[in-house]
Parts: sequence; C-alpha cells; structure tokens
Amino acid sequence: MGRLPFLGDARGTAAAEMALLLPLLLMLLMGTFEGGYFLWSEHKVVKGVRDGARYAARHDFTDFTCPSTIDSTLQDDVKNLVRTGTADGSGSAAVPGWVNDDVTVTLTCDDDPDLGTDSGIYAALGTAPRVKVSASVPYPSLFGTFGFSTTSLHLNASAQAAVMGL
Repeated sequence: MGRLPFLGDARGTAAAEMALLLPLLLMLLMGTFEGGYFLWSEHKVVKGVRDGARYAARHDFTDFTCPSTIDSTLQDDVKNLVRTGTADGSGSAAVPGWVNDDVTVTLTCDDDPDLGTDSGIYAALGTAPRVKVSASVPYPSLFGTFGFSTTSLHLNASAQAAVMGL
C-alpha cells in the first residue's frame, strides 16, 4: 500500500476554515449592527421625550388645568415635537414607524406645601403642575427582513418637568 499523496496537501485549508467561520463572523457582525441600531433608536426616543417635557413645561399656566387637563393643541404640539423634533410635525419621525399615538402626555398637580406650593411661582395656583411625557415605540429592526422577529420589542422612555410658565 502506497502513501496517500493528499494527506500532506495543505491547499484549501484556508478556504475550509473560512467556510466554517464565515457564518459565525457574519452573525457577530449583524448582531453588532443590530445592537448599535437599537441603542441609537432608544437614544432618539429618550431625547425626544425629554425635549417634549421641557417644551410643555415652558408654556403658560393657563394651558394647564389641575387636576389633569392639558390644552389639546399643546398636547398635539408636544407629541409632534417628541416624534419629529418640530412642534408642527413637519419633520419625519426620528424612529421609523413612530406615530403620535405612541406618545402620552399627562398632568399631575401637587398641593403639598412641603413642595413649595404655598410660595414662589406656585403660590397663586396652590398646586405645582408637572407634565409627564411617555413613549412606547415599536422597535424597527435593521435585519427584520432576514427573519429576526422584533415585534415584541418596544423602545420605552418617560420624562417629567415642573411647569414654570412663560
């Protein structure tokens, strides 16, 4: 029995190793892109919610009626600002698929003197109105077309600010 010549042949070794490692490397690369896109999308939702709470808090006290009523035009403006970055809603959504219904704007009114409701800018009101802006946005996956289901993932954020008037 003679020696088998292919046992010492190393040609094609690199191709075989690449064929074995390429799927793992592609999954790692796609996972990195998806994770980065998730964090970037979440950052945009958090930033939008914070901007919306600050925007609402700078409006006049007459736009808020305690215990829980906010002027409807102001609510729409806040939702537009949170989602698009403009109060008139003329921009595009910061996160694809984000609609105004994903944003909630609520008002709470504290009448606790320990919070300063009996002095300062809240003395005439007797309450300290706070605006809370929340959002729950469905996450639009980068690689959803490859079969990765992200329908259960939502980007959630909320922020609140004390109304300070004009």
